[in-house]
Amino acid sequence: MTHRLIRLTARRRDAGMTTAEYAVGIMAACTFALVLLGVVKSDAVRSTLAGIVQSALGIAG
Repeated sequence: MTHRLIRLTARRRDAGMTTAEYAVGIMAACTFALVLLGVVKSDAVRSTLAGIVQSALGIAG
């Protein structure tokens, strides 16, 4: 009986840890997305991407 109670309480603690891990993962993903958005919106990257697209359209057209 006591072994069963110990296993049940251990499961409850593990369930809370997975929720916390998901929260940390989501926060890290959002932070990475914001940094990436800042980089892509910079003038240097924007002009480079525009040049690549124009070059590709010039070759295709």
